Amino acid sequence: MATNRPARQARPGANRRPPAPDDAEAWFAPKRHGIGAGLPLRWQGWALLAAFLLAVTGLAMPANGLPNAGRLIAILALTALFLLIAARKTRGGWRWRNGED
Repeated sequence: MATNRPARQARPGANRRPPAPDDAEAWFAPKRHGIGAGLPLRWQGWALLAAFLLAVTGLAMPANGLPNAGRLIAILALTALFLLIAARKTRGGWRWRNGED
């Protein structure tokens, strides 16, 4: 069944992801299986991971004066920020990998 509608043209910049970093600027290695980042490759990745773990550990302590809901919201926000940075700084970007590439 054919229609006489003109083909939809994508807007410039629509569905474009930022380019994945190459080896020289990637902070994290890609996972071999699945989706996501593996171990850090450069000192910036290690520093980001260490800062994230220290911040989450500090927020998880009940002696910091924040209510439970505030701690949970802060941890979730830090986790989202960490994942966003890791996704943008992973060599080859985040995509599904099955161990063959």
